[in-house]
Amino acid sequence: MRRLEGRRIPADYAASGRRAVRVTLVAAAGFYLFRYGLDRPVAATYALFAAVALGGLSRIPGTGRQRAALVLRLVPVCWVLVVVGTYLSVRTWTAVVGMLVVGFTLAFAAVGGPRPAGAAPGLQLLYILPSFPPYAPATLGDRLIGTTTGLALFIAVEALVFPEPGPQPYRERAARAAGTAAHCATRLAAPPYALTEAEIRGAQETSTSLRSLMVPEAERPAGPGVRDRALAHTGLATRALLGRLAQLTAAPDGRSGPEVTAVLAAVARLATATADCLRAGPAPVAPERELLEARAHLSAASAGPNASAPLAAAFPPAVLRRHAAVLEIADAALAMGAAADLAVRGRHAAVEVPLGRFWYATAWAPTLWWHRVRGHTERRSVLFQNAVRLALALTAARLVAGVDTLPHGFWATLATLTLTRTTVDETWSTVRRALTGTLAGALVTAAVLILVGPHTNVYAVVLPLWMLFAFTVGPVRGVGWAQGMFTVLVALVFAQLAPPTWRLAEVRMLDVLVGSAIGAVFGLLAWPRGAHDELRHAAAELLRRAAEIVVATGASVAGGGAVVVSSGAPRHRSLQHAVLLAESAYAQFQSEPHSFGDPARGAALRAVDWQATLMAGHHTLWGSDRLLKPPLTGMNPVAAESVNELGERVAGRMLLVSAALDPLGDTPTGQVPLIDPTLDGFGTEPPGAPRLYYATVSWLDALMVDMTRIARGGPGPDGAPKTPQPPHA
Repeated sequence: MRRLEGRRIPADYAASGRRAVRVTLVAAAGFYLFRYGLDRPVAATYALFAAVALGGLSRIPGTGRQRAALVLRLVPVCWVLVVVGTYLSVRTWTAVVGMLVVGFTLAFAAVGGPRPAGAAPGLQLLYILPSFPPYAPATLGDRLIGTTTGLALFIAVEALVFPEPGPQPYRERAARAAGTAAHCATRLAAPPYALTEAEIRGAQETSTSLRSLMVPEAERPAGPGVRDRALAHTGLATRALLGRLAQLTAAPDGRSGPEVTAVLAAVARLATATADCLRAGPAPVAPERELLEARAHLSAASAGPNASAPLAAAFPPAVLRRHAAVLEIADAALAMGAAADLAVRGRHAAVEVPLGRFWYATAWAPTLWWHRVRGHTERRSVLFQNAVRLALALTAARLVAGVDTLPHGFWATLATLTLTRTTVDETWSTVRRALTGTLAGALVTAAVLILVGPHTNVYAVVLPLWMLFAFTVGPVRGVGWAQGMFTVLVALVFAQLAPPTWRLAEVRMLDVLVGSAIGAVFGLLAWPRGAHDELRHAAAELLRRAAEIVVATGASVAGGGAVVVSSGAPRHRSLQHAVLLAESAYAQFQSEPHSFGDPARGAALRAVDWQATLMAGHHTLWGSDRLLKPPLTGMNPVAAESVNELGERVAGRMLLVSAALDPLGDTPTGQVPLIDPTLDGFGTEPPGAPRLYYATVSWLDALMVDMTRIARGGPGPDGAPKTPQPPHA
């Protein structure tokens, strides 16, 4: 939350106020229409809570129009939840089983991306409300009418009241980054064949703009569909391209061979065409083919007139190194162009895509959803953990409310839903503030009910004003204020539905206490550290899998293909799965406190560049796929031994970092050792080394840069920037 000299910036209140006006308009209009206009209190209750659920409790990212579009698609889901909740409330055990199944399903819907995750709490509320007594299937019609009216009003108000400017779409961000890559490639294709410091910084800043942390939640390509996957792939490939362009060294002797110049010029044209494609232009088919031809010519020229002859005499090592780096640039550009066309046109993409890298290109939507769900249905997935934790807590709350027949037991379950967090520290902190706020709200409620008594007209006048105040101040001031003001709010609502007494405040306090206790217990018992340890474990597992692939790829390259490794091999599938789990853990990690009350440990976690870890996994997969494309040329024994040795050294550095990160390892420190990217042997070429040798070394060198960045994720203990130290292994 933004602050200025310890005070909250008015913009926070302005944004919260706009949201409060929309929710208040919908809730008050629906409630008063049915309560006083049509004398249908059941419909009035459901109209109000539909607005509160989707507008107040849910946190759907995006603009008002984007939220309205999502809620419109969710209307049938809301009907199903109200119907199922109504009929399962006949018995406590059916309501409890329903709470377990529905609670888990809605929470696990977060695998679909930020928007389903944001809508899930509101959908939970729409099931919780009818799942409590009285069992009254005869009122189902009023319940559905009220719910539908509330949702319809919410959709209209979100779309029309206080329209918001939309944030820059991710496609536009990627298009701008592709444009920057085109500029860099153009500069590298012409004298002096090098980028200036300002251009390198610009490329790095543009690359950073594609990081998920820099992108509004609603614009992140996080869904399981073809287009979302391809757009995320576009961002990764574009970041890789910008990084490779920024790292390309100047041409030896100030000259660049015609083949290199042709490749870089083709990269520039493809990057420009990719930017146009992302802006709904034509598919970059011709530039893609042009780059494929230019890359083939450079590859053939780099191999020399006789591929079996020693190549040291054909090109000096510096030139071969540059050839290898330029071929990596071409590979990243080709991946970017193919992914962009797939992101724009989906299954109708015109650019040919390699199915190994773009395995999802021809898959149907249900298959992709199944892959996403199956990938997260395991104990190490934070999305699975969150769904299990919340479902068990809601089930326990419903069981306690049913067995003990808590008056207004709905409030206890609602408290469990709103106060349970992903870490035990955060849950305890939230519960303490919530109970304090609820106690204050209960005291205010008791006083109001005693003073006003049965005068319903007073509650009717005060309700919209209090609702506007509560939904404006609560989200900005925090959970304590929100719970306190919501306590008064529900009293003002229920006082208009039944004769009120001051004991309503007592019941509200008891229910929130029960719900908070249940949430705290399950927060303590079920994965109490949230994503923190899981992210460390997932990153460590990712690096272990990557190390295996590095060693296997090095052995296959050195043996001329004698050791078979492919993108469909178990190692590759394991690394892809590890990347998936690490990405979801990283996304949750951003929303959690990082210290656990231990500043030193929190600093160690913040000092890791987790994004660099994810990039290392992707670069391992992409580089291995590229190097192992047949046919593989043989190497002389010296070059083969050098490749094997360098691969083992890079894998050793990966395992060193992995051991430090893994909370279950033998030496889990959390403090990543600083890695020196210049390994012995990187600058010494064996005589007669073929082009494939330099391509492999270029890939390993890039992985070492990734490993160095992992340990440079934050300042050192004294606040000064870190500097690489000699590796410990």
